[in-house]
Amino acid sequence: MSDTIDTNALGEQIVGVLKTIYDPEIPVDIYELGLIYDVFVNEDYEVKILMTLTSPNCPVAESLPEEVREKTKSIDSVTDVEVELTFDPPWSQDLMSEEAKLELGML
Repeated sequence: MSDTIDTNALGEQIVGVLKTIYDPEIPVDIYELGLIYDVFVNEDYEVKILMTLTSPNCPVAESLPEEVREKTKSIDSVTDVEVELTFDPPWSQDLMSEEAKLELGML
């Protein structure tokens, strides 16, 4: 039996953790809201998360990326986490999942 961890499985585990983080102004998790643009995991189990906020003036601009970093870092096999904020492309409701739109009564 090997001690290696499948980076795809780890990616799924990270997504599971991201789905426990909610935007305080919208009752939907940040993953379903479309705030997470990409999750990269390398062979050393270092994670880079590319994310955005609903607006550059978002009141949680400092705390939300830190919460993403801390919760992702809490996964046992993760060795390091970098969270990069981007506003290119800017977030729009088009990035929301069908589940999020349904939750917010937009469907």
